[in-house]
Amino acid sequence: MDAIVKNFPQTSRDAERPSQKEAEDAIRVLLRWAGDDPSREGLIDTPTRVAKAYRELFAGYEMDPEDVLGRTFEEVAGYDDMVLVKDIPFYSHCEHHMVPIIGKAHVAYMPDGKVLGLSKIARVVEIYGRRLQTQETMTAQIAKAIDDTLAPRGVAVMLEAEHLCMAMRGVQKQGSTTLTTTFTGIFKAEPAEQARFMTMVRSR
Repeated sequence: MDAIVKNFPQTSRDAERPSQKEAEDAIRVLLRWAGDDPSREGLIDTPTRVAKAYRELFAGYEMDPEDVLGRTFEEVAGYDDMVLVKDIPFYSHCEHHMVPIIGKAHVAYMPDGKVLGLSKIARVVEIYGRRLQTQETMTAQIAKAIDDTLAPRGVAVMLEAEHLCMAMRGVQKQGSTTLTTTFTGIFKAEPAEQARFMTMVRSR
């Protein structure tokens, strides 16, 4: 993950970002609000650990998809059929309750003279996963990043995930899965290509 973190210049958002100490103090407040004592032995180092964990879990804000997708390959021997990377595991967090979203991504594109390194697709999924998200937004963001950078003949993205905000709170329905899709180009224009994508995703 560290290899794809971009060193951005200072921005107004960075200037307004709370310090490490402020983040840890906020976590202590939350622990007290939950009804526990942040000064007890088991919680003394928790604010530091949580702040460190959050920096990793939300590292997508420090990553730029264009950097990851910038390098393409044109020596493809005329290959112009679907490229599909499926069952990419991802972990994100619901922007409404800040609890985990756990799922798999399936991403395909139709090349137009150039292709991506396969690991780049998984990294784009990771970039958008490591942000506060809705699944619908994340699905569209992945498709747009690949479409804008690679300019293929079409992109297809499917995410299927369990939202722990449904499993742990509210309706408390464990095991339910949400499925979202975004299609561009030939995948959007030709239902047969959508169907082929879905068939390839479901094949084992």
